[in-house]
Amino acid sequence: MTLISASGRVWTMNLCEGEAEEQNLSGSFMLRIGLAMLQGARYEHAEALRGAAKELGISLEIVDLRRSDQVSRLDGVVLPGGESTAMKLASSSEMLYEALWSEIEQTDLPVLATCAGAILLCENNLLSASIDRNSYGRQIDSFQAPLQVDMEISVLDSLEATEHSRDEYGHKPLMVWHEAEPESEDFPGVFIRAPRFISFECKAVVFLKDETVGVLEKNRLALTFHPELTRDHRFHRWLLQRAGERR
Repeated sequence: MTLISASGRVWTMNLCEGEAEEQNLSGSFMLRIGLAMLQGARYEHAEALRGAAKELGISLEIVDLRRSDQVSRLDGVVLPGGESTAMKLASSSEMLYEALWSEIEQTDLPVLATCAGAILLCENNLLSASIDRNSYGRQIDSFQAPLQVDMEISVLDSLEATEHSRDEYGHKPLMVWHEAEPESEDFPGVFIRAPRFISFECKAVVFLKDETVGVLEKNRLALTFHPELTRDHRFHRWLLQRAGERR
């Protein structure tokens, strides 16, 4: 649970122990970023968002999205990777995704969609692109590779690696690319049962050699890899910066 003090400071409440921990962020306003929590790499994205907010020096509230009534008053949204069919089934009873698609289309809400999240954007006609799931093969065919990024994203010369800590449920986010530098010219791409763009009419912004693995349309960024499993938060900073521009 996230609490806001009268001074505008952000506190995260540990529901198990009843203690509040200050995130120690500064900023004139707080961004509310929705994180679809139905399935997939949810906690890893939350950790990356907290790291990006710390790097930018802004205040952040992460809204755990599970129901349609939680979609209003968001500044941005993250659609994590995972299994897209399981996500759609989990959403059906609370109509979360239906509300999200409507909000994204009507308000041009900034979106960071990774892996299965990119599939959902394409399947719901929120990107001018078509995509093929599990195109690189099975789980055993997952791989890591350096990627080239062609986007206007703030690049920080030196970063301290954000330490991943356990949440109130005892979950500690994974760190796959643990030996990578926090940030370098190339991005450390992590591909797990990854989809592949078959065709697209939007802007290509991330590349694996000659292949497009990231596209941008309006405020919607779709990536076929998992940036949340690295110490490089540039795509999460992009989301927070786009969200802040709308204030």
